[in-house]
Amino acid sequence: MPHFAAPLLKNVIIRSQFDSIRRKQCLQYLKTLKSLRYDGFQTVYFGETDIPESLVTGEDFGNGYFLQTPTWCIVHAGGSQGWVPWKYRMFLRDELCIKQEDKLFFEFCDVVKKAYGKCAIVVKGRRQQNETRPKQDGEAEAQSCVPAVINLTSIVCCPEVAKFYGHELLSLPSPYNYLSPLDSAWSSLKWFIINNRKEFCLHSIDNVYSYQYILFSDLISKGIERINSSKWKTIVKKVQRWENYYLGKFS
Repeated sequence: MPHFAAPLLKNVIIRSQFDSIRRKQCLQYLKTLKSLRYDGFQTVYFGETDIPESLVTGEDFGNGYFLQTPTWCIVHAGGSQGWVPWKYRMFLRDELCIKQEDKLFFEFCDVVKKAYGKCAIVVKGRRQQNETRPKQDGEAEAQSCVPAVINLTSIVCCPEVAKFYGHELLSLPSPYNYLSPLDSAWSSLKWFIINNRKEFCLHSIDNVYSYQYILFSDLISKGIERINSSKWKTIVKKVQRWENYYLGKFS
């Protein structure tokens, strides 16, 4: 028996020295969000996702050869009432490497103010590059409670801009990304693309070549439309159950 038990013990997961800090950051985030909700703030989840060309075309590039293909970045937001009534954006990642959209967050904050009033805008935080040493308790809490500028691939989210429109910008700690219902919404969108891309594809054949035309904008628009307010309520309730669980566990 000891001969077989020894290898198994090697697979025991060792907790990182950052786990307690991350739990405190998550608890601080949840307490802040709960307080804002109590004060009448509407929760809005804002973020982006990548749509690679291979997902749209269905082509398999897993033949051992590296092939650089275009990737689109989609920016949108939603909450318990469904998608925010704001025109989502699509960008080519190659273009985003050259220029970020600085004014987009101003426009977004203005739209959600007119639609919902004051909002708690939740954006997934990126893993910190300098996460090489455990921070002090106060430092960790401050990092979670008062976020600096959050740089997404496509847009700069600034807390001062959010405050100007009466909102609060919250950074969701990176290890707890699933506390954003946007993750489930993006997943549903990508499954819609996989299951329905043939319906948005036109073929043309001449004497030499065959061509494939994909109605990309229509495909994305219909996929987003399929994630209606009822589905949003379901995934938001799932996230809220996790929030209540962590509030009880980490408190």
